Amino acid sequence: MRRIPRMSSPTPTRRPVAASVWRPTCALAIAATLAVAAGCGDDDESVPQSGQSDAGAAAETTGAAFPADVEAANGTVTIETEPERIVSLSPTATEMVYAIGAGDQVVAVDDFSNYPEDAPVTDLSGFEPNVEAVTTYDPDLVVLSFDANDVVAGLERVDIPVLEFPAAMTLDESYDQITQLGAATGNVDEAAEVVDDMQADIDDLAAQAAERDEPLTYYHELDDQLHTATSQTFIGQVYALAGLENVADAADDGTGYPQVSAELLLDSDPDMIFLADEAAGIDAGAVAARPGWDQVTAVRNGDIIELDPDITSRWGPRVVEFLRTVVKATSDAG
Repeated sequence: MRRIPRMSSPTPTRRPVAASVWRPTCALAIAATLAVAAGCGDDDESVPQSGQSDAGAAAETTGAAFPADVEAANGTVTIETEPERIVSLSPTATEMVYAIGAGDQVVAVDDFSNYPEDAPVTDLSGFEPNVEAVTTYDPDLVVLSFDANDVVAGLERVDIPVLEFPAAMTLDESYDQITQLGAATGNVDEAAEVVDDMQADIDDLAAQAAERDEPLTYYHELDDQLHTATSQTFIGQVYALAGLENVADAADDGTGYPQVSAELLLDSDPDMIFLADEAAGIDAGAVAARPGWDQVTAVRNGDIIELDPDITSRWGPRVVEFLRTVVKATSDAG
């Protein structure tokens, strides 16, 4: 079985990217534009497949004992004792923490953490975090994906452990974050199980993807300004697992999230269009009404798929749902 080739992760370039990853109305992005895209490890693997990350090995060596050393973007963080009051300032981290069974350790989450429904949503902001506001919840661990307002250093100055997990560029990076959160919260076995289940589900779905003589092409829309995601992102990796080719790859500006022109899209004539900009009020009808877009193959064939912007922009366990939607849409495409 082919596995996802691992990708290196250079120093992230900070750009505005999304609330869940993308909300055009937000002043800041979570994460640091999800790292500058890098080349894949195995040149002969033209279509990445889901696979074994370092999660299993990490779980075996880290254990659930405390103190635990956890690897995050802000370095190696030592968690002295099992946290009982976790604050999450990242919607994806919130989903991960609950998925590994640490939800009862969470006392507060940011204003965009709308899943799961029982998460204790507050008015805390992951985009403009305030150290004083966070400390009112007396946390013994804070998890975030974007170090805005120098919040990491601020929390460290008051001796609050903080883990920064930027938006993943690959599924392997997502698996690794889940594994590290398992170590940080005392849920190592549960985290390993989540990763194993994700990998198995993704493998199964990838195997279900319709095989075609010529792969279908697609355009993934993040906002009405035609920002998109290329194949050098976890979003693009999901589409590749379904056997699709990204028309925006030629416009990649090094971040994985370029703004493309209408001319490029019309010339490339994508077979499918996926919309993840519900917040901007964009639906299939709005796309079809754009000048010249009525001649695009995806529009003529009715292959415009409206996506849940939260599910498609968060790199946690629900990427499985994202892939399931894409695989079904691809199978149904004309």
